[in-house]
Amino acid sequence: MKCKAKCKAILMTIASALILMPSLSEASGISNPSIPIPSAEEASEADRLLQAGIQYFRAKQFESAFASWHKALDIYRQQSNRQGEKKVLEAFAKASKMLGQYQQAIDYSQQWLAFARKIGDRQTEADALGNLGNNYRLVGDYAKALDVQTQGLIIRKELNDRQGEEQVLESLGSIYYDLGNYDKAEALYRQSLTIAKTEGDNYGVVFLLNKLGLLAGINEDYKQAIAYYQQSLDIAKQELAKQELAKQKDFGEVAGNALNNIGSIYHIQHQYKEAIAYYEQALTIAKEIKNPRMEGTAVGGLGLAYVFLKNYNRALALQEQSWQLAKQIGDRRLEALTLSNWGYTLWRSQKYPEAEQKFLTALSLLESLRSDLSDSDKVSIFDTQLHAFNLLQQIMIAQGKPESALVIAERGRARAFAELLSHRLNSDSAPKSDQEKERFNSPILSLPSVSINDIRRIAQQQNAVLVEYSLITDPSFIGQGKLKGEYTKLYIWVIQPSGEIAFRQIELDSNFVELIVDIRSILNDPSEIAQNPKDVFEKYRQLKQLHNILIQPIQGLLPSDSDTRVIFLPQALLFLVPFAALINPQNQFLLERYTVQIAPAIQVLDLTHQIRQMAQRINFQEILIVGNPTMPSLGNPPIPLPTLLGAEKEAEAIAALLHTKFLKGNEATKVEVVAKMKTARFIHLATHGLLDEYRKGDIPGAIALAPSAQDNGFLTASEIIQMRLNAELVVLSACKTGQGLLTGDGVIGLSRSLITAGVPSVVVSLWAVPDEPTTLLMTTFYQKFLANPNKAQALRQAMLATKAKYPDPIAWAAFTLIGEAN
Repeated sequence: MKCKAKCKAILMTIASALILMPSLSEASGISNPSIPIPSAEEASEADRLLQAGIQYFRAKQFESAFASWHKALDIYRQQSNRQGEKKVLEAFAKASKMLGQYQQAIDYSQQWLAFARKIGDRQTEADALGNLGNNYRLVGDYAKALDVQTQGLIIRKELNDRQGEEQVLESLGSIYYDLGNYDKAEALYRQSLTIAKTEGDNYGVVFLLNKLGLLAGINEDYKQAIAYYQQSLDIAKQELAKQELAKQKDFGEVAGNALNNIGSIYHIQHQYKEAIAYYEQALTIAKEIKNPRMEGTAVGGLGLAYVFLKNYNRALALQEQSWQLAKQIGDRRLEALTLSNWGYTLWRSQKYPEAEQKFLTALSLLESLRSDLSDSDKVSIFDTQLHAFNLLQQIMIAQGKPESALVIAERGRARAFAELLSHRLNSDSAPKSDQEKERFNSPILSLPSVSINDIRRIAQQQNAVLVEYSLITDPSFIGQGKLKGEYTKLYIWVIQPSGEIAFRQIELDSNFVELIVDIRSILNDPSEIAQNPKDVFEKYRQLKQLHNILIQPIQGLLPSDSDTRVIFLPQALLFLVPFAALINPQNQFLLERYTVQIAPAIQVLDLTHQIRQMAQRINFQEILIVGNPTMPSLGNPPIPLPTLLGAEKEAEAIAALLHTKFLKGNEATKVEVVAKMKTARFIHLATHGLLDEYRKGDIPGAIALAPSAQDNGFLTASEIIQMRLNAELVVLSACKTGQGLLTGDGVIGLSRSLITAGVPSVVVSLWAVPDEPTTLLMTTFYQKFLANPNKAQALRQAMLATKAKYPDPIAWAAFTLIGEAN
């Protein structure tokens, strides 16, 4: 495992100053002078209410503060007092963020932004965009954060607002930091630092030196990291001696964060006593300036340092203190982090029942953060919460509770997808008007996770063997960021149709990830296709190794009947594994012994089953087949995508089998195809599939169709997810249509969008397949499906027929069925 992943996790856990530290544009709170407090002589009733709200907020009487501001806003609007209205909207946006109510902060920031644009106030527009971008970052919606911060940067430059430009560059750098693009983050931080130095902004200088220090630590340049932190600390101490009280607090915060960060560097290097000394210095400053957030960071760092020194009693006392400080602040995310650290400490001290309770409480808090978010925001923030699910599974296994661990594994996967499907099932009709669309896109209510009885019921309902995998990471440290690190164990649960559940635990070698990366690299290169079985087995040694890891430990639990489906539920990188092509010690492919299917979660299987039942009630009979449309263009200058004559032949053959016509060339416009999709029972699209080459919206993936005067011809995954389809089956006979963005919620791409749109069964490809094998596989699939309407078995028979003529897995193993088989 690369140390960068370890460093990031430790830094974010021990002294997460850059997470807990506000951005430059957020360094001041409600007491910011940009919200002026009028004199008694000047104050109107609205002004007095505004001032009262500020005082309430400082006194932590938050409900009274918001009530006072609401009254002020009503009066300001009645008086058409634009300046007053602007101040109140700014107060709402900043206060909501400070309380950790990020979705509410986003809503108020959007109102603030809309108001600024309405009155043509460019400076206020830039301020609102900065606040909005910071909140999008906090909920993990990085695409929107980048978009609005970039808009703000343009305005700052237009206004020659150098300090504002400095703040936006820092915010952009922090987004790229969260995304793991450290080079881009560093470049933006350095640009911001240059402006801070030019403008004499010493606070900005020390703030940015702290951030550069964190990046140096991630890059394992510990000497440079400490140099940055020490430089930041020295400047902060100089400023503390000469600044007025208000500014002293700001520089005290930066000094404390620098000390915490220096402590984290020593912590990474296992120099725990040195780390403790710096955490204690940070703690002293935090208490002096009455900053509970910084105090909590220092106390939490001390607690984890004492864990590694095996002084568990001291560590536990500190973690409880850190949690109490988080409760005092009222930040649910911080409280969940401190509970996770507390639970981790209990786990290390082998107090498993107490550790379990702490993590269950932490998970409830983390899930509450997602309760009012949109689907894409849920996916983003879920990725920052995976460590808690991971460790809780280990705690359950340590207590001999594998079924409870399975429930947690399910709770930690495809949650946003399941909630989206449930929302679709409960909506009565497709959104037609803009108002209905707005209601449909509103935050989706949380869906209860499945219980162990639900899991047994779903296995019986599917009449299939379910195999759920969970990759377990090194628990030596945990972080608030995305789960990264070395996979050390593999948990496998096998659920029989009878409801019987078996558990296996596998130790993983350090080359496990490389095995998957290597095999996908081979499968993505169709230039050398093996022509005989001997060459195939020599070429794909990794498929044998993966079989030994993924299948061999559970071989005796799999069905003897090849018609009984085995539904694999992968996680993370395991979605990249071509399960059907795994090779056993007898040189048999898994496909030869089992009917293989893939699903992101057991609960999703239950929901796609319900979608299938709904589709049966509607009972459309139309068939839509598309092959080789007139291709849309990409690039600058725009160049049409290559024509696909093989796809046209494939579509023609399938249309003949199904006694229907197909669309090709200029007939297959996006407008025409979308219209027909809405009333089709079966949909087969043989065209180009795109992943990152063309992306519009939050979801990767697009299907190439013929352009028209109304559009450019690309049907995107973001558009599909908004449709209401009642098709029984969609086949995307195009390259890479099964790929997407790998997240804790599964693969985000075309297949997920189609299922969400109402399609219970989707056939997609994991890599590009040559024309002739694709045509053979697809025509055979429909022949078998017409004879026996079981999609999983039909696909297996088609793959076997293709394998008989083209033995290389490149030619036959790419296609997979996601969703319902019947």
